Formats: sequence, C-alpha cells, structure tokens
Amino acid sequence: MSDSLPSFEAARRAVTALANGGVHDVVVAPGSRSAPLAYALAEAEAAGQLTLHVRIDERSAGFTALGLALGGKRPAAVLTTSGTAVGELLPAVMEANHAAVPLVVLSADRPEELRGTGANQTTRQPGLFGSHVRCAFDVPAGEDPGPFVARAVREARGGGAPAGPVQLNLAFRDPLVPAGDAGAAPVEGPVEAPAPPHDGAGTLPSAGGDGAAAGSAEALQEAGRRAPSAPAAGGPIVVAGHGAGELAAVFAAHLGLPLLAEPSSNARFGTSAIAPYRLLLGHLGAGITRVVVFGRPTLSRPVAALLARTDIERALYLPEPAAWFEPGRRSERIIDNLPELLEFAGPAAPGWLEAWRSAGAAADAAIATLLAGEEGLTGPAVAEAVWEQTDGFLVLGSSNPIRDVELTAAPGWHPLEVFANRGLAGIDGTVSTATGIALAAGVPTRVLLGDLTFLHDAGGLLIGAGEAEPDLQLVVLNDHGGGIFGLLEHGEPATAARYGAAVERLFGTPQQVDLAALAAAYGVAFERVTTLQGLETAMERPLRGRSILEVQADRQSLRALHSRIQDAVAAVLAP
Repeated sequence: MSDSLPSFEAARRAVTALANGGVHDVVVAPGSRSAPLAYALAEAEAAGQLTLHVRIDERSAGFTALGLALGGKRPAAVLTTSGTAVGELLPAVMEANHAAVPLVVLSADRPEELRGTGANQTTRQPGLFGSHVRCAFDVPAGEDPGPFVARAVREARGGGAPAGPVQLNLAFRDPLVPAGDAGAAPVEGPVEAPAPPHDGAGTLPSAGGDGAAAGSAEALQEAGRRAPSAPAAGGPIVVAGHGAGELAAVFAAHLGLPLLAEPSSNARFGTSAIAPYRLLLGHLGAGITRVVVFGRPTLSRPVAALLARTDIERALYLPEPAAWFEPGRRSERIIDNLPELLEFAGPAAPGWLEAWRSAGAAADAAIATLLAGEEGLTGPAVAEAVWEQTDGFLVLGSSNPIRDVELTAAPGWHPLEVFANRGLAGIDGTVSTATGIALAAGVPTRVLLGDLTFLHDAGGLLIGAGEAEPDLQLVVLNDHGGGIFGLLEHGEPATAARYGAAVERLFGTPQQVDLAALAAAYGVAFERVTTLQGLETAMERPLRGRSILEVQADRQSLRALHSRIQDAVAAVLAP
C-alpha cells in the first residue's frame, strides 16, 4: 500500500474528473467515510468549479440531485457515506433509470479488508442498484478514481445509449481528513460557481431528440416534400406522452392532425392540441385509423386502451434509444426518422381536425360551466388556475394533480417548462425534485401536488442554514388523504358497500396534519386559500423564496364530481 494514493488525493482526482466531465452541481449528505470527497468538493466550490448543496436526508439528497439534472439538463451528482445511506438513494436511482436522467451516485465505502468483517456501517455496496444503473464501478482504496469517474459521467450522459444513473463506489482508508500540508488554500465557505448557459455546451439533447423546434420544423418541411399528398383514408392522431418535446406539436400542426398531449410532454400547445381528449376518445375514437406516438404516454387509461387496439396502425417515433421500455416489448412500429414518420402518418382527412376541435371546445365549455357551479374548490378548477398562472417552471405531482391538469389545461397557454417524475410515477421525492429543478436554472418554480405527495417528502423542506434557497411555491391540494383511489376500482359503489371502511383506511389513508404548523417548523411562508379568486390572487404575487399555498378540497365527493363531468361532456357531444 506504500505507493497507493492517500484518500484525500484520490478524492481530489475524483472531483477534478467530475468537474471536467461537466458536473456543476453535487448534493452532499454528511458522513465520515465520505469525508475525503466532501473536503475535496469544498475546495472545488471555493475555486468556483462547481456548486454544493447539503442535505441531511439521503433520500431527499438523491431527488434533489435528480431535479438539478432535470432543471440544468446536465449530469448532477449525489454523495453519501456508507451503509444504509446508499440504500436511501434507490428510489431516485430507479426514477432516473426509467426517465433517462443523468444522475451520478458517489457512494463512499470501507476498504476491501474491512468488508464482510462486521465492521461498523459496512455492507456489500457494489451492485446494490442492480439493473437500474448504466454502469457501476467499485474503485479500490488507494487507486486513482479519475478514469473511473470520467467514464461513468460519459455513461450517464448516454451518447448512443439512453442517459441514466451511474454508481461510483469509492473506498477510502484512514486518514479521512486532509493532512495539514495538503497544499490547498484555506476554504472559507461556498462561493457561487459560474453556471453554464441552460442550453450551453455539454447539455443533454432535447426531449424531442431532433433538436430545437425551429430545426425540427425545417426538417419537417424538407421531409414533407417527399411525403404523400393524398388525404389519409381515415383519421390519424398524434399522442404526445411524457418528454415528447415541442416536435410533437410541430409535427401535428404540420399535418393538421389532432394532438393529444399530456402536460409533461411539453407539447401541449398550438392549433392542433385538444385539452379534454381523454373524454373525447369514447366519442371520436372509433374514427381513428393511425396513431403517431411521441414520448411516453403514462396518464390516461383511455389512451392506453387506444394504443392497445389491434385494428389501427400505431407508430412510435424513437430517434434515439429509450430508457422506459425494453426492445421488442412495445407493439408499435418503431420509426427513427421524420420522412418515414410523415409517410406513415399522412395528412389529415378533410374535416378530421375540425371535428376534434369542435368537440374539444364543446367539452371545455361544458366542464367550465359545471365547475363554476360547484361549491368549494375542486382539483380540476385548481389545476386550471395553476396552469394559467404559471409563467416559470411547473412541477406536477403524481396521482390526481397531473391528471386534473390533463383534463383542464388550455393549450392556449403553456408554462416555460413542465416537469414530472413519470419514470416510475411515484409520489416520493417530489418536493426535493422540485427544489433541485428550481435551483438548477434559477427559474421561479411552482409545484402542484396532493397532500400525501407533499407529506411523503416533507423532509425535503429542510434546507440548512446558509444553503441556497430556491424560488419555489408549493400549491398543496389538501383533501386529507389519497383521492385517486376513489376514482379507481376501489371507489366503485359495489366495492365501497362491502369494504368501505377498509378502503378508506387502507387506500384513503386519512390524515389531519396541520400544514401551517409544519410550514412554520421549517420556516416556510404559508397561506391557506378558500376560494378560486383567493388562489389566483396569491399566485399573482411575485414568486420569491419558498412558500406553501394550502387549498382544501373534499375527497368524499370526488368520484361524483368526475361522474358529473363525464355526463356533462357526453351530453354536449351526443348526436
């Protein structure tokens, strides 16, 4: 071991490789075994090479790093000590895997001679994340980690493969603190690292995969010259799932096709976008002959049923490898270029788009009229207001909020960018993810989430003294439990009649947490709104620092409300 690298020198080389690889943000959870890296990162921050964010909860740290990667569109790293701390990162790693987010996990470890001996805080960390990481390197104590780090960051970016998480398991021997003659200038504290442009060199490709919308439009015009000019025999549509990007909207408008765009597709705009599409499929779906899919559809059972139909042709545009499905496991025809996609879709039949627009407008009006007559605040009305009032980033929690936005968000307005954890669609880590997104780009960010999603990651509100605080507003729709289950099979009258009490306890999971007291404990501004006007007024104020807007709603009437919405739409669309 005489010629091996001391722990601090090895850590410095790892940090240099991180910075050289374009990692600008590192989230650090405190620990002893990871101390060499922590000191080296502090040096790098003082030198303006990167920015540190400290969190005491490793699960929150992992999701904060995930958000930093999403908001910055570049790899972000998270550092933990050994033991259970590493396991706390698994949920964020799983989400990053399925959502193709470049997350670099730096897990500190005991050296080989201590593994398997019962040494404190020691377990088998190499391979802990299994198939959820693109690569995993176990770097022995004393070895130069620089080449491993450089390769791992490249793997995280993807290149010819999907981007995603990587693990660097770095073993360190004592001493774990820098020697007195380490050669570094005194580290006084954090300084603001210069952030690269949001779309600067080294950033990830856009979700559309074919470049910016302008470039995509040019590509479509060129490809369109070779596309057939005859009208389609039936009715093609475009489905834009999560991460589809602006290209989906450009493509639909170019061909005059109805666009069914999920909120987190970032394609829900333009002349082809139809807002309440999931309620229209039962009325217009029979006329659909072909479906062009961009991104990953995750929200709507009617859309899932549409994509499962064998009587229509379906194509999935996939210009790059995807992380969210395994090759051969999707039934759509895979197309990787625009000329072939245009040929597959063909132009719209006369009147096809107009029929969808007319039905969409009628359904919109029916929903608006019904919601205006409801007593109290409802999820769909709140979702529409949040969408309309957000001109920065918008983060949508899983469960009902993102589906309420899907139902009511008007395509005439679009936030700057919409984010959601749809890789595995979990409710965990939403507050921390949104915090990372807001910090990454410095863009005021609003979050719409339910009470259980909020409480699941309440620890994400903890930001230590002296740490950067984002401009972040959490709009919490508090219906005191899990509202989505009442809209599923568990809320059906027959089920409720037999298992009502069990359904409420096991799925409704009622809670009576005082959100105002919780916000006060974390030092976050709090306001409870009771009217739609009050909500809109609160959201019109400049978004500075962190705040919580609690909106109370009635979960018990939710199923009946959605039934009335369906009936109202069916009535205006009846022949």
